[in-house]
Amino acid sequence: MAFVRWDPLRDLLAIQQRLNRLSPGPAGWTPPVDLLETPDAYILTMELSGIEQDEVQLQLRDGRLTIAGVRRERESAFEQYHQIERGHGRFSRSFDLPAAVETERVTADLRDGVLTVTCPKSSEGPSRRIDVR
Repeated sequence: MAFVRWDPLRDLLAIQQRLNRLSPGPAGWTPPVDLLETPDAYILTMELSGIEQDEVQLQLRDGRLTIAGVRRERESAFEQYHQIERGHGRFSRSFDLPAAVETERVTADLRDGVLTVTCPKSSEGPSRRIDVR
């Protein structure tokens, strides 16, 4: 009888590969976000490559910034993909801002696949919808 040294990492990787084969691919996605605070504002950047401005909606209500949208599946003439890592479909992310912001001065800019939302700080904060430029 031959002895084989047990390697738990190898077993975990084998399990992960089996699970990956069962999965039909990404069902949705969550765009990565950075949210930082400066003395004057909160600045949020979100990676949205491949998304048009009219496919993104922003809303600011009661100190909660919500960004939603959709990345459409790419049409392809290819018969088979060997790997798909870029998710598609609908997404929605919400962020509670620690302090009130001046809703009339909030700006949103989508450039080079990166959405930048700047929320100037304020002492009060009514809600309003923000248009992406």
